[in-house]
Amino acid sequence: MNAVKNYIQENKQRFLDELVELLKMPSISADSSFKNDVLKTAETVKLSLEKAGCEHVEICKTKGYPIVYGEKILNKNLPTILVYGHYDVQPPDPLDLWNSPPFEPIIKKTETHPEGAIFARGASDDKGQVFMHIKAMEFMTSTNLLPCNVKFMIEGEEEVGSKNLEAFVKENRERLKNDVILISDTGMISKDTPSITTGIRGLSYVEVEVTGPNRDLHSGLYGGAVANPINILSKMIASLHDENNQITIPGFYDNVEELSKEERTEMAKAPFSLKAYQEALDIESVYGEKGYNTNERNSIRPTLDVNGIWGGYIGEGAKTVIPSKAFAKISMRLVPNQDWEEITKLFKSHFESIAPKGVRVKVKPHHGGNGYVTPLNSLGYQAASKAYSETFGKVPIPQRSGGSIPIVALFEKELKSKTILMGFGLDSDAIHSPNEHFGVWNYLKGIETIPYFYKYFTELHK
Repeated sequence: MNAVKNYIQENKQRFLDELVELLKMPSISADSSFKNDVLKTAETVKLSLEKAGCEHVEICKTKGYPIVYGEKILNKNLPTILVYGHYDVQPPDPLDLWNSPPFEPIIKKTETHPEGAIFARGASDDKGQVFMHIKAMEFMTSTNLLPCNVKFMIEGEEEVGSKNLEAFVKENRERLKNDVILISDTGMISKDTPSITTGIRGLSYVEVEVTGPNRDLHSGLYGGAVANPINILSKMIASLHDENNQITIPGFYDNVEELSKEERTEMAKAPFSLKAYQEALDIESVYGEKGYNTNERNSIRPTLDVNGIWGGYIGEGAKTVIPSKAFAKISMRLVPNQDWEEITKLFKSHFESIAPKGVRVKVKPHHGGNGYVTPLNSLGYQAASKAYSETFGKVPIPQRSGGSIPIVALFEKELKSKTILMGFGLDSDAIHSPNEHFGVWNYLKGIETIPYFYKYFTELHK
């Protein structure tokens, strides 16, 4: 299929230009002030799918932001691939840490990407990777090389927990019926070492509020006599880990999947430099649960992290107050067999129980989802492995990821089909962080590799 390389070469600049235009759109689902921008982005995705050869493309309304659906059905007897992705992005804050405006995409060379990388919010997560699929679809339809049926479902609420996706999936089971689900919202080990994500962690995300006195108090007149919510919250959070960095919530580890020594040995075969890892993050040492290495801590073990904490006076200068309230946002990454709703209940019960008298505690669950593992003997994994082998010249390494895509477990439950995670980003892409970027090479390599997945999945399905 040298045709795909030729097509990419002929259309390379257009592919980049179109992605840049999409990245200019601040589709921040978490901030309602960007509502119009999110809706405009959905319209742009719809037009892109139509230009790529999809039929019956529509913007499907939900109680929140819409889902863009499109399909190309060649023959009902052929296998069907459902492509999922999202067009919404994370907030770009803190803006002062960006080297260029987050919604003014630029392409510049880096040490990791000497051929250039696109810097913009959403470049890798997930607009750039979604657009790979749209451009791969364009290639296959324009050259009559599409071997099977395809359906696209691109949503606008992934970064806020896919609040309305479950209802849409349940209401459209027949329409979304497929033989495999294909997602590119993950990464690979390196440009020289392709990998397929075979496991992702679940997620429980909560917000906590600690209230003390009924108003902010003068810290001189009341300090030492009234519980300070920030002090209390800090102590409560600190108590959630023990001296071995294990989580202290009763029952938290009850259903944690323990991998065998053999499985851990296989994982350890993936190339990894602890020195390079520390240098990339500018840290002197790694940190985490005792008894596990870095790659195990961020993939096969559950975690609990504070994502934000605030309260009291944080403006310029000094204001001596004991605040009335203190807040924190906390996420727990979960491994297979941990149910996110059960973990949320355990957290709420424990956190409320450790609050001292003198304060009141509220725990507000936000969103979550369960972990997922892709079997290596599935047709989808085999097709993906052959596709990477074709374009990279190497057999990809199966790798578990520390990230979460909560809807994957939902898809298996409701649509009864397996998901394949074909990511082309790198750990250095700074997703969710300032200066997010996506390598031009990675973007084009994705467009080249995806059609081979279609080819091999169709062949294996016969």
